[in-house]
Amino acid sequence: MDFSKITQLSDPGTSFIEYLRVAQPDLLPDVNNVDFTTAFDARTLPHATTVVALTYKDGVIMAGDRRATAGLSIAHRKMDKVLPADSHSGIAIAGTAGIAMELVRLFQVQLEHYEKMAGEELSFEGKANQLSFMIRNNLPMAMQGLLVVPLFAGYDLTRKIGRVFSYDATGGRYEETDYTATGSGSVHAKNWIKAAYDRQAQADEAIDVAIRSLFAAADEDAGTGGPDLVRKIFPSVATINAEGFQYLSDDEIEQRANVLLAGPEQGGAQ
Repeated sequence: MDFSKITQLSDPGTSFIEYLRVAQPDLLPDVNNVDFTTAFDARTLPHATTVVALTYKDGVIMAGDRRATAGLSIAHRKMDKVLPADSHSGIAIAGTAGIAMELVRLFQVQLEHYEKMAGEELSFEGKANQLSFMIRNNLPMAMQGLLVVPLFAGYDLTRKIGRVFSYDATGGRYEETDYTATGSGSVHAKNWIKAAYDRQAQADEAIDVAIRSLFAAADEDAGTGGPDLVRKIFPSVATINAEGFQYLSDDEIEQRANVLLAGPEQGGAQ
């Protein structure tokens, strides 16, 4: 890191983004000097689709399908859309894939930078606000079709509960008391969760609801990838509770998916 350009008047404090703005602005995305009209058609870039987040008795479940689309084509079949932000929070991405992944990496570094500079973890509210600021900075790109609308969720170590936030393209943040979804299949996913949601559910029940909601979205939305039994591609699922962020293994998700797909007569979902 280059601190030679930092003075008392330009000290960025605990903000990694402000540090880059002062010391190495070339590393920040330049959203003002891109000719979107001739460089590319935003509709042909890979887009991440459906992700969900819901609270349960001991924390939060985050899940996302694996498909990325470019127009009417499948760009990627195994994209990970559910990612750790830090030890007790996660971010699930929907929108333009490249911009979303860049935002996630910058957000992860920002949280780590704050903790190192301040000597303590940023509050959960502070994390949600920081992500809001970063989404708002992407507004010029969003206006050109490069939209990113993530979900942020995790376990609040102070309040000892799971919390979920959704966002809009302008950086507006909205805390959800129970569940939310975003992406092209979000309406179908939310309808399924609404019918089966129980805030006092145990982790196993909440995981099954999240997985089934993505299956329901895939049934109705071409942009959402369903379970691929041949290629062994299943949703990404993570639990976040007092013990931290933890992915479910592919084997466990496959086992759950097979049961859910079997139908009620085989002990699966109704």
